[in-house]
Amino acid sequence: MALHITAAVQLTWMSWAARPIGYTVKRAIETTFASRMMRWGGVLLVAFVIFHLLHLTRGVVGFEAGQFKHLAVYQNVLAAFAVWPVALFYIVAMGALCLHPSHGIWSMLQTLGWNSARNEAKLKIVSRVIAIVVFVGFVSVPVSVMAGWLH
Repeated sequence: MALHITAAVQLTWMSWAARPIGYTVKRAIETTFASRMMRWGGVLLVAFVIFHLLHLTRGVVGFEAGQFKHLAVYQNVLAAFAVWPVALFYIVAMGALCLHPSHGIWSMLQTLGWNSARNEAKLKIVSRVIAIVVFVGFVSVPVSVMAGWLH
């Protein structure tokens, strides 16, 4: 993770150095929402990872005194996601996580030269489907707790 963050920061600095003065007129170019959100989504994900480790791994935040039980994962998850702001934060963070592989997988395939005019649309669909599957899998837990499907 540290290498990924370092590479992202270096790429951002190189991008800013390449064009230190902003464009006068902003024209729409072919970018996706996922690609435009990579930097801010990454910042949100770092904040989420820190919160998640303090929350569900250590029980330091998000629990009332005595509510967190070490190694009682199921009980801790039920208690954690019963608090709607916490569950909502997890869902939003998973949305940011979903955007990351959506853009990242596509970029990786493009970098490896696997895209062509013939298969470009299919590769974009594959990267988005993978991202959506990851999103649905991760948000199924807080949604299930909030909906009362887990007791």
